[in-house]
Amino acid sequence: MLLLASASPARRRLLEQAAIPHRVRVSGVAEEEVVDPDPVRLVRRLARAKAEAVHGALTEADGEIGAVLGCDSVLVVAGEVHGKPLDAADAIQRWRRMAGGWGELHTGHCLLPCPAPTPQAPPGRSGAERASDGLAERPWLTTVTTRVRFAALDEAEIVAYVETGEPLRCAGAFALEGRGGLVVEEIAGCFSNVIGLSLPLLRRWLRALEPEPAPGPPTPPEARPNPPEARPEAR
Repeated sequence: MLLLASASPARRRLLEQAAIPHRVRVSGVAEEEVVDPDPVRLVRRLARAKAEAVHGALTEADGEIGAVLGCDSVLVVAGEVHGKPLDAADAIQRWRRMAGGWGELHTGHCLLPCPAPTPQAPPGRSGAERASDGLAERPWLTTVTTRVRFAALDEAEIVAYVETGEPLRCAGAFALEGRGGLVVEEIAGCFSNVIGLSLPLLRRWLRALEPEPAPGPPTPPEARPNPPEARPEAR
């Protein structure tokens, strides 16, 4: 069972759609107190803080939890970090800068196994690739980045979108899985990462948590196939 340390409905829906058994527990981390000038490090630190807060509060009453997952996302446009807008006016100002341009959506991921086994590399992935995913670390920690190109909206379209209220609830002032899907022209990278977490990364991490199968008993001699009889060579 995966425990999601996030209040995000979008992340919860991603896990539901992927049929990943999970429960949700909000971390209570004061995100504004976590500061880092580098957005890639910032989302990692926030993801780790959320996962550690929930992991540290686990008790026997929580039952069997395989791992705790923390995530956090920010959008960077022209070097400016965009979290959730402060209000509608802030969202409109952001969209005036975003419209027609590219942004980078960074999502930090932190997985805390319960308990922490020695991670195994998923099939077909080298140790270097595993380390780049954060699998060589405990906790498993990494940032996934996806580039997003926004539609060139005019003022009326910007105001209409903000008035739906959707941009006020999302990091970056848009929700790809909602009305925001109409205002995104192109995506380069992981699609689900833009919504809130990278499902391909999570699949590799969860696969690496699976215990290796125990070796089976040796095959008894009578069950082994007999070698084919040798045929005399034709002359």
